[in-house]
Amino acid sequence: MKAVVKYQKGSGNVEVREMPEPQCTDDKVILEVAHCGVCGTDLHVYHDTFRNFPPVILGHEFSGRIVEVGKNVKNVNIGENYCVLGATAVQCGSCQYCESGEFMFCKNRRGMGHGVNGAFTRYTAIRPNQLFSIPDGVPLEQAALVEPFAVAVHVVEEIAKFRLGDTVLLSGPGPIGLLCLKVLAAHGLKVIVVGTADDEMRLETAKKYGASATLVAGRDNITDHVESQTNGLGVALAIECAGAEASVVNCLNALRPLGQYVQVGHFGKDLTVPWDLVAFRQLRIHGSVGYTKDTWRRAITMLDQNIVNLGDVITHQFDITDWEEAFNLMWDKQAIKILLNPN
Repeated sequence: MKAVVKYQKGSGNVEVREMPEPQCTDDKVILEVAHCGVCGTDLHVYHDTFRNFPPVILGHEFSGRIVEVGKNVKNVNIGENYCVLGATAVQCGSCQYCESGEFMFCKNRRGMGHGVNGAFTRYTAIRPNQLFSIPDGVPLEQAALVEPFAVAVHVVEEIAKFRLGDTVLLSGPGPIGLLCLKVLAAHGLKVIVVGTADDEMRLETAKKYGASATLVAGRDNITDHVESQTNGLGVALAIECAGAEASVVNCLNALRPLGQYVQVGHFGKDLTVPWDLVAFRQLRIHGSVGYTKDTWRRAITMLDQNIVNLGDVITHQFDITDWEEAFNLMWDKQAIKILLNPN
């Protein structure tokens, strides 16, 4: 079967290769991939700035249909549709984090698409406890995006604290930032979205998703706009999704006393920021990474109830053999979410 493979360490070193089809062991199932989303992590693996274990098939945001079931597997049937929690492909299962459901912090954890073979291909072998059933009304295309959507749900519903009437600053209109915006907008919150001059298309998309205003860092006066929209108080909540030092500075400066800052973006370096504001304004600082299984259940329920629709998040679809075009569009910020399909 064809697959997009990181075949050795180093920047680049990704190509379409013929790979053997996975075997269905007694305790696993084989899922035929319908769609797999391109994630920023895939780009980082390509550039070798995210830990990976080549040779490895990329891709971890996916949905598909069961085509084979191991003899020890119960309650999973051929022909059923699922999305897959790829982040738990390898975990110890016995540390305090695995037992509490916070598996993201298991020291032995490896995810699909970088730690073990992923889903930029036709077939994958999956443990049944990685499967999440797709409700009848949720298209397979949207179900493939449950993984990044769960990241946003974790940020907004499980980490962030807010009340109706609060104003939020969201910095970084990438795919995760825009998904966070969709969830915030579902609460009816006033959300100011900040990006860069390179984010023109995504800032326009943010307006369609419900942003009250979009600002360009370095061009627009963010402080003045925040003050005018909050009666001089500052925002109650700032969510940093850009992973950029200037973005952190803008978020901290925009927060009112007793406000909350949530870090979502990744930097890969040390920062110089006005950290005294944390004490002087008595800010609450939180990080957010990944999700739990409960987050996935909540995310799927939100899609099933049409609280959030992900159809307009998908801007492109390509065959897996066109992965380079997809990666370039994402790198150039000319797409929101791209699906690669094995057909």
